[in-house]
Amino acid sequence: MKIVLEEVLQESMRLLTLKLATAESCTGGLVSHRITNISGSSEYFPGGVVAYSYEAKVNLLGVSWDTLNSYGAVSQETVLEMARGAQKKFSADIGLSVSGIAGPTGSMPGKPIGTTWLGLSTKTGEWARHFIWDGDREQNKQDSAEAALQFVIDYLEGKLL
Repeated sequence: MKIVLEEVLQESMRLLTLKLATAESCTGGLVSHRITNISGSSEYFPGGVVAYSYEAKVNLLGVSWDTLNSYGAVSQETVLEMARGAQKKFSADIGLSVSGIAGPTGSMPGKPIGTTWLGLSTKTGEWARHFIWDGDREQNKQDSAEAALQFVIDYLEGKLL
């Protein structure tokens, strides 16, 4: 039987009475979609933002233009700012972000198709994870969403501290 991460996440979030907010780019809301597929998710998920463009990242999440111009949207620096922005916007305990190059276009030197960064911001610290997926666009989005949910679960289980 396959473990459904969004069910594991919900159980932990409810038990710990924490709130989670998301900031998504390349996944286009897929992480939020998976979270809200579970009945009762409103108890711990106040909302999320899909910020695809630079302007949306700046205006909705407070990402710095300097960060975007220096490091690009797909970077550790940007996802940490996105996670902080989601956490603040929704007064959440945890901010989770994802930004990547899903493909089939968009690669650049040092950032091939599939490059993805995840960010996590909490009251106790910040973390980022980097992946390079090798699927098509849809698979890269699915892999990113799965990794994002696992990232939060790892934090809740004390595996990042």
